Amino acid sequence: MLHKLFQFLGGAFKHVITGNRTYYAWVAFLLLLMGYGAMGYAHQFQEGLIATAMRDQVMWGFYIGNFTFLVGVAAAAVVLVIPAYIYHWGPIYEIAIIGELLAISAIIMCLGFVSVDIGRPDRFLHLMPIFGSPNFPRSMLSWDVLVLNLYLVLNTVIVSHMLYKQFHGQQPNKKIVVPLVLLSIPAAVSIHSVTAFLYGGIPGRPFWNDAILAPRFLASAFCSGPAIILILLQILRKTAGLQIKDAAIWKIAELMAYAIFINLFFLGCEVFKEYYSNTHHLSHMEYLFFGYHGSPGLGMFAWTSVIANVIALVLFLVPATRTNFFTLNIGCVLLYIGVYIEKGIGLVIPGLTPDTLGEIYEYVPTKHEVQVAAGIFGMGFLAFTLMIKVAIPVALGKLQYKAKGTSAGDADAEGPAAHAA
Repeated sequence: MLHKLFQFLGGAFKHVITGNRTYYAWVAFLLLLMGYGAMGYAHQFQEGLIATAMRDQVMWGFYIGNFTFLVGVAAAAVVLVIPAYIYHWGPIYEIAIIGELLAISAIIMCLGFVSVDIGRPDRFLHLMPIFGSPNFPRSMLSWDVLVLNLYLVLNTVIVSHMLYKQFHGQQPNKKIVVPLVLLSIPAAVSIHSVTAFLYGGIPGRPFWNDAILAPRFLASAFCSGPAIILILLQILRKTAGLQIKDAAIWKIAELMAYAIFINLFFLGCEVFKEYYSNTHHLSHMEYLFFGYHGSPGLGMFAWTSVIANVIALVLFLVPATRTNFFTLNIGCVLLYIGVYIEKGIGLVIPGLTPDTLGEIYEYVPTKHEVQVAAGIFGMGFLAFTLMIKVAIPVALGKLQYKAKGTSAGDADAEGPAAHAA
C-alpha cells in the first residue's frame, strides 16, 4: 500500500514539474506574486496591524471581506456535486472534481486571510481545543474554524482517493467516495451558514444582525462560485484537452439564474425592512448606498454591485444570451464583480460604519493590505494550478502507473513511478 502511494506521489511530482513555456511562466508569475505578498506580510508582522488601515472603529476590513467572499466560492462546489452525485447527471459528473479542487484552493486562501488578519500566527493556538481555549461550543468562531477545516479535509480526501485509484487504473471505491461526497454537501452549506452566524451573532451590529443573512450568503455563493467555474471550464477545455459538454455549462448557467434572482430578492427584502421601519439602524444602509452625515459612503461600489448583478440576471435568464459564450462570459465577469463587492466592502464596512458610538471612520485598504492579499491569491491560484495539472491527465487516463514491460501508458508516469515498482 505504501509503495503504491509513493508511486502516485512520484508520478504526480514529475508531471507537476514538467510543462511548456506558458506553464512555467504562469507558475513563475504566481511565485513572484507570493513573494511580493510575503514582503508585505513581513512589514505587517514587524509593525503590527497598525500597518493596515483597520482601527478600533473598523476592526475588520479587506482581509475579512476576501475571506467571506472565498468561503462562498468554496461552498459553490455543491452546484457541481449535487447534479453529479445525487441526480447522476453524466455531463456534470465528469467535471465535478474541478469544483472540489476549486473548493480546496478557496479554503486555503480563506485560512491565509484569517492568518494575516489575526496579526500574529501564534494566536491560532487560542482556537485549538487542546492548546488553547476556543470556548467551544458557545463561540461561533470556534464553529467556523471547525467546519472550514472539516470541509477542507473532506474535499482533500475525496480528490486524493479518486486520483490515487485512477492513477493505478482502478475505479474509486464508492463505499468511500459516495458517503464523503454526501457529507460534503451539508458541510458546504454549513461553512457559509456558520460564517453568516458569526456576523449575525453580534447584537451590537444591526446591519448584520439579520435572520436571512445565511440564506443571502448561500444565494450569492451559488452565483459567484459557479461564475468562476464556468470560466475555468472554458479555459481547461481549450488548454488541457478536457472534454466538457456544452450541456454541462448550460445547466450550471441555468442554476445560476435562479440563484441570482434569489440573491437580489433577499437584497430587496433587506432594503424594504430598513427603509420601511425607518429606525436609527437605517444609518448603515444609507452609508452603503448614499453616504451619511457628509460622508460619501460606499455608493459608487454599492450601485456598481447592484447594476452588475441585475445585468447578469438578465443575461442568465434569457436562453439566447445564456447559451452564447460571449454574453455568458460577460455575465460571469459581472457576477464576480457584483458579488465580490457585495460580500467584501459592501458587507464588512457598512456593518462597522457608523460605529457603536456613531463615529464615522473612512476605511480604505492600505498598499500593504492589497500586497498581502495579492500574495494569498497567488498561493491559492498556484495550489489550484498544481492540482489541476495532475487531476486532468489522471482523469483522462493519460497519467497512469504502468509497471516495467508494459507498452501502454503515459511516459510522464513511467519515470519515477516505474522505477519505484
